[in-house]
Amino acid sequence: MRLTILGGGGFRVPLVYRALLADRGKGRVTHVTLHDLDQRRLDAIVKVLREQASGYEDAPLVDVTTDLDAAVTGADFVFSAIRVGGLAGRATDERVALELGVLGQETVGAGGIAYGLRTIPVAVDIARRIARLAPEAWVINFTNPAGMVTEAMAAHLGDRVIGICDSPVGLGRRAARALGVDPERAWFDYAGLNHLGWLRAIRVDGVDVLPRLLADEAALTSFEEGKLFGADWLRTLGSLPNEYLHYYYFNREAVAGARAASQTRGAFLLEQQARFYSRMEAAGTLPFETWDATRLEREVTYMAENREAVDAGERNSCDLDSGGYENVALALMRAIALDERTTLILNVRGRGVLRPLDDQAVIETNCHVDANGARPVSGLPLADHSVGLVTAVKSVERDVISAATSGSRAAALRAFALHPLVDSVAVARRLLDGYLTHAAGLDYLQVDTRV
Repeated sequence: MRLTILGGGGFRVPLVYRALLADRGKGRVTHVTLHDLDQRRLDAIVKVLREQASGYEDAPLVDVTTDLDAAVTGADFVFSAIRVGGLAGRATDERVALELGVLGQETVGAGGIAYGLRTIPVAVDIARRIARLAPEAWVINFTNPAGMVTEAMAAHLGDRVIGICDSPVGLGRRAARALGVDPERAWFDYAGLNHLGWLRAIRVDGVDVLPRLLADEAALTSFEEGKLFGADWLRTLGSLPNEYLHYYYFNREAVAGARAASQTRGAFLLEQQARFYSRMEAAGTLPFETWDATRLEREVTYMAENREAVDAGERNSCDLDSGGYENVALALMRAIALDERTTLILNVRGRGVLRPLDDQAVIETNCHVDANGARPVSGLPLADHSVGLVTAVKSVERDVISAATSGSRAAALRAFALHPLVDSVAVARRLLDGYLTHAAGLDYLQVDTRV
């Protein structure tokens, strides 16, 4: 089986390769093509992968290319993990928003809109090329904003593009372990949009144990989401929200924390990654050890401003146990390629299971997966306030897609103005002007008062 990774010089690629090395099953991935526009980054990551493969006689072969068409031709699966504009673009997205007192996070609010406007034109071009050069390939999208980008690509790839995220899986595992339950025995009833979803039930042998977790103060506050949101608020909700909902439920605190920080998350990662790739060029550098130390620093500091804003403390070993997007990707590939039927939380067209969204809307929810692809599973209905948030944010996502595919500046303005975390049309206008001035890749937006 042949896998192509777009964004192959990216820092998280060794996680994917580690999962491939651990897979000893029939029909495993035997060949990996890394594609990136930056040869320097590719060279660095190949050094890490080469060390990872040491001791494996049958490690997947790795080749690299900067030619997109060559990369996707002949692929069985294409894993898209690109970052248009790089971390410098993310840092700009954050800075422009925070200067106006608005959240600049890369997938939520104004920052997510800016990132989507910059990314979707590139993602759509990739989708068109795959449809032409590898029409039988399945595309696994990890490119953020994942739900929005997956929906834009689905217009050209249909159900052969599936988005993945490790946040829901990590939430479910942490919650189950807080109760002393083996996550492999639990069914997690989760639904919403990417980075905007709720865990509504944890069923073990048909019994929902979430009420028991909500009633147990010590267990509920033993893991990241309990610390972030607080036991009282989680009991008030009656569900466990995705960690990114902290930006909605505690928006003032999140913005204040980000503005008070010495640097934004994007600026921190920009400096960290620059150090890593530079060190990888130095003689005597131990590739895997250097990568792994950088990875741990990255994970420990994740959402640090949010935790500080609500005095949630530092992440512990439980919190560092994410859903493992690389393992989700591997399970997805094996389910499709080998008909190893499984259930995963994925980003797919909703087919009407999450009302009032239409059939074509990409949602994040439980899916049955087999050789025919992923099919969403109906679960508990969303609470009224969740319906309101999901509907509003989906409308914004579609305005971003419209702007990115038509060049309409009016659609882009509408996306900024109607997002729940932007509190004024006047601020929305200043946001759009700020991104047009300072952010690269948005020159295609044209004034169109008809939209």
